[in-house]
Amino acid sequence: MAEECTHNCDTCSANCSSKNNGNFVPQKLELSKNSKIKKIIGVSSGKGGVGKSFVTSLLASGLTKKGYKTAILDADILGPSIPKSFGIINDGIRVTDDNLMLPKETKTGIKIMSSNLLLSADNEPIIYRGSLIAGVLQQFYTDTMWGDDIDYMFIDMPPGTGDVPLTTYQSIPIDYVVIVSSPQGLVSMIVEKSINMAKKMNIPILGIIENMSYVECPDCKKKIEIFGHSNMDEICKENNINLLAKLPLREEYVEKVDNGNIEDIDIKEIDTALSSLEKLLK
Repeated sequence: MAEECTHNCDTCSANCSSKNNGNFVPQKLELSKNSKIKKIIGVSSGKGGVGKSFVTSLLASGLTKKGYKTAILDADILGPSIPKSFGIINDGIRVTDDNLMLPKETKTGIKIMSSNLLLSADNEPIIYRGSLIAGVLQQFYTDTMWGDDIDYMFIDMPPGTGDVPLTTYQSIPIDYVVIVSSPQGLVSMIVEKSINMAKKMNIPILGIIENMSYVECPDCKKKIEIFGHSNMDEICKENNINLLAKLPLREEYVEKVDNGNIEDIDIKEIDTALSSLEKLLK
């Protein structure tokens, strides 16, 4: 197996790494017939726990409220959380006569495909190896009837810079990536790994969204940086990347996500990010 390959090159018949000086790159996948997506946005983070799925859901919901047709491909196969945030009932996936999966739709019409929708129970673990995870991810993209009117698809990427994120970048035609971070110094260091990975994949970075930047005092409204002072402004400046938002941590957000009502969240701090996304279609 070559360094950049995602399977055993010695047992495959593809025009693969050992035949191409170890520079195997998967072919870009194609959507199913009658499916069309104008822009695909990857939402990435160097590590888990920074609110990547939360930000993905906010962006899709925010653009839907502006009249755009959006979809979410939950590529975090082992840790899917998108369906619960939208209150989607896990009652199985329906298929078309052509054996294409039909995505679930939220109450505002966001189309969603997630591994959690394939489980018999929400708390059932998915115990897959990397190659199988990559295969499931690719099937979600190619074997789903997304429809021909999707303006934006958001891909909730798995955390890190390993096998599955690499396969996603190489096989799905992502137009831009949004990187999610939180204020801790350690996370900021890992953010730069995500920045460098996107650059190596030649995928433009739309910007960075810092989640859980602060809490507001309920009495004086002072911003309290509970995770310490952020250096994200400096990181963005050094890398010539836009800082799209600094999102506060609020109890109401947690409650709405836990109750499946993320579409009811209105957060003005995300407006700059939404405007940057809208410009991609103009």
